[in-house]
Amino acid sequence: MRFLRSASIFRRGFSTSSLVQNSYKFVVAGGGAGGIGTAAALKRIYGKDATVAVIEPSQTQYYQPLWTLVGAGAVDFETSSQPMEKMIPKGCDWLQTKVETFHPESNSVVTSDGDKISYENLIVALGLELRFDMVEGLPEALHTDGVCSNYSAQTVKDTWKCLQSFEGGNALFTLPITPIKCLGAPQKIMYLADDYFRKSGVRDKASIQFCSALGVIFGVKKYAQELSKICEKRDLNLNFRHNLVKVNAAQRTATFDILNADGVSTGETKTMEYDMIHVTPPMSAPPALRQSTSLTDSKGFLDVHQYTLQHKRYPNVFGLGDCVNTPNGKTAAAVAGQLGVVMNNLYAYIYGKSMNASYDGYTSCPLVTSYGKCILAEFDYNAQPLETMPLNQGKERYFSYLVKKDILPEIYWTGLMKGSWYGPGTIRRILHLGMSK
Repeated sequence: MRFLRSASIFRRGFSTSSLVQNSYKFVVAGGGAGGIGTAAALKRIYGKDATVAVIEPSQTQYYQPLWTLVGAGAVDFETSSQPMEKMIPKGCDWLQTKVETFHPESNSVVTSDGDKISYENLIVALGLELRFDMVEGLPEALHTDGVCSNYSAQTVKDTWKCLQSFEGGNALFTLPITPIKCLGAPQKIMYLADDYFRKSGVRDKASIQFCSALGVIFGVKKYAQELSKICEKRDLNLNFRHNLVKVNAAQRTATFDILNADGVSTGETKTMEYDMIHVTPPMSAPPALRQSTSLTDSKGFLDVHQYTLQHKRYPNVFGLGDCVNTPNGKTAAAVAGQLGVVMNNLYAYIYGKSMNASYDGYTSCPLVTSYGKCILAEFDYNAQPLETMPLNQGKERYFSYLVKKDILPEIYWTGLMKGSWYGPGTIRRILHLGMSK
């Protein structure tokens, strides 16, 4: 048996000089929430004899949902991260490299080191790639005065600096036309900025503009109604069908492509001056997926059945998280809901049983509306509320803010990352006395 070069390998519980095999029962592509949660669940379910490899180059694991509060100065950036070494489940091989190409026809992947890794079963959880490069002038504008983004570990601290230095003028908050992580996050920081400007005495000098490529404030009617009321009450200006295409840091301008109802460019553009701009970058599936057309749909996302999460053409391939083409919100809560389905259906596939687990599209989006207030949105594939608590989560509550700030991070680190949190379905049924909710 050929062994991989040891320089790029860390085996959990062993030194980096350990030789690691090139063939595994399970290969997990990606070391984010979906990948680490999957690896941990696999070791728990299949035991020490099941060989599991996690392919992930990053040295740090981030709880990215906390970055809204980091950008608003409500929590420290350091609380959002853990060393990747601590996150790799015991008994798994950590391959500190990237997947370069997938070869599902030969049950193998090739890494950026040039190594070929064979598998019996593949779980893809590569997440999304931030594409600052898709907005003209944006890469050069990052870290300049007034420009920030909560979506990157390298830029999230700039947001708090921008809020503190803002003395008035136009404050823009953007949302692109592409799929993104947490569709509610671009407006959460707007609400917190508005609250901070009021506290710091500059709100009467500010014009706050939400520039969204979409046609609505939120896709679930119940929550959209409440958010629209908040925007009207607090004089937050909504500019729909505005897709950011250019930033000119020297002139402090942002140019938007105006879209029609189908999300297609009308050919019209609009340029706005900014004194502060929070940019949500376009995003796409990672290059390894985009280049592996046998695994993906036309947009480069892993092509899985939306209920079973099994690949449509390769039955020993499953996927979860932001890189799959299921029509749900791309959040950590969705990953948790998908993890249980993947574990159950992968087990059924391996042992020739019927796949009975079905993902209902559950996701959660805690919509922070100010320091100390939050709307706790939970919903399914049909954009229908699927709330855990036996109360109206569509109202702003301090309790929901505490869930966002303190409870969900703990669930992430001690539940999802350990492969033991499959979402709040059981809790929901108990709290709703076994009713359909």
